[in-house]
Amino acid sequence: MTVERLDHVNIIAQDLAVTARFYAELLDLEIRDAPPPLTPDNAQWAYDRNGQAVVHINSVDCPRTFPRDVAPGPTGSIHHIAFRCEGFDAMEQRLQARGAEYSVNTVNAIGLSQIFTLDPNGVLLELNFFAG
Repeated sequence: MTVERLDHVNIIAQDLAVTARFYAELLDLEIRDAPPPLTPDNAQWAYDRNGQAVVHINSVDCPRTFPRDVAPGPTGSIHHIAFRCEGFDAMEQRLQARGAEYSVNTVNAIGLSQIFTLDPNGVLLELNFFAG
């Protein structure tokens, strides 16, 4: 058995529509209804340009196959979610236009520029832009 790649992250959202719109507008992810038995009222999935559902967004009352107490807000043991991105300047302009708080970090040794920002649920996003 080997891990091929990270498949997706699941975010429990206080406001499903606001969270879906955030990921669509900021990261250009395509929002689609989750498959049944989930409904558009309790789950939306955000797809990358390759057609992979990389973020599953669920309402607080969405049914779960592995039930446990969950609530929007601080992310517990998960510190952040990282996305490999393109278009550093365009992303910085989007964040500025939204009035969003963000910070920038550079790792010169590997040609990496990073932007850190929060989603509407307090999930820290690490947006990675590699040179070249």
